[in-house]
Amino acid sequence: MIELFLEYWTLIIALCACGLFSGLAAGLFGIGGGAVIVPVLIILFDSLGYTETASHVAIATSLATIILTSTRSVLAHHERGAVDWTIIQHWGLWIMLGAVIGQLVAGSMSNASLKLFFGLMALVLAAQLYFGRPDWRLAADVPRGGRGAILAGTVGGLSAIMGIGGGTFGVTMLTLFGRSIHQAVATAAGFGVAIGLPSALTAISVGWGREGLPPFSLGYVNVAAFALISAFTIITAPIGARLAHRLNPTRLKKLFAVLLALVSIRLISDFIVV
Repeated sequence: MIELFLEYWTLIIALCACGLFSGLAAGLFGIGGGAVIVPVLIILFDSLGYTETASHVAIATSLATIILTSTRSVLAHHERGAVDWTIIQHWGLWIMLGAVIGQLVAGSMSNASLKLFFGLMALVLAAQLYFGRPDWRLAADVPRGGRGAILAGTVGGLSAIMGIGGGTFGVTMLTLFGRSIHQAVATAAGFGVAIGLPSALTAISVGWGREGLPPFSLGYVNVAAFALISAFTIITAPIGARLAHRLNPTRLKKLFAVLLALVSIRLISDFIVV
């Protein structure tokens, strides 16, 4: 064990720091950890020399961590009676199908194009977080049938390609269709399980045997990053949440939007330089 640590001490310490920062930011800003974990891991694996697979591993590993965090989150919301299980029942299968397709698409993309896609989409999300208003509505209720299947599949697919849980797209979608922010957050937490599990398994299969992967990887999922980030996120997320209650939520939301925009620009600029 000591020899293993000495050989990979830089990677291990960097992953611990990533977990600490990701958990703190997720708790502080109230945004799913994937929006923090993915860019941090991309930059980390790039800097360590795994440039050809950095984006794929970052996204797949983030999706794996979402399984645990989403399960814990949706159960906590269920205890408060805030989860609308009928939406999950109608949308769940289509979200899973979209997630699998999304990971297959991500696996076929180059590292540079995947990084660019994440950067551009994150920039759009940052703009929505900064300028969006909670009273915007598209309809009075969440659509079912074919329209609902298309929307659910889109949420699953885009989330899987970006390595984020259902909260980022799901909360926005549900509030646009008339659900309160509290019910939207609680219900979208359940989307994360439907996205994380099938897409992580797909990423393992698609990335199996790929050259240039970081050590401790199963396909595109890095087991060391998954374990360390999950462990340290549990420690620091509650600290971030306590800090958040002492600060202005609107300012926090806009601050995160600015930070996400800066990271997005950094990733996009790397693509342009390449």
